[in-house]
Amino acid sequence: MKCPADFRIIRLPCTGKIDLIHILRAFERGADGVYVVGCMEGDCHFGTGNFRAKKRVNEAARLLDSVGVEGERVQMYNLSSGEGPLFAKYAMEMDQRIRALGPSPVREAIKKDKAAA
Repeated sequence: MKCPADFRIIRLPCTGKIDLIHILRAFERGADGVYVVGCMEGDCHFGTGNFRAKKRVNEAARLLDSVGVEGERVQMYNLSSGEGPLFAKYAMEMDQRIRALGPSPVREAIKKDKAAA
């Protein structure tokens, strides 16, 4: 399996633990995109965690769009634990999407603020 060299995996016990602030903070800290991978819908060990995560990812996308940052920089995928090759495929697709969009405007704005200070 081949995955992009410049992405970072953050493991959680359940995607339901991800909050909107986690996604937004990733952008604040320099991420150009965020993709969340959860278990298959209906197969969450904790019940509805993946549905909560999907709602939060969609909320993050809407919020990013509203402030002029492309909402497609954040995406959620549902996979089973045995789908490693599909995980890698989605990682590559997300990497290509983000590269096509270019650097995050959030990251660029933070760079300008630091340079001005």
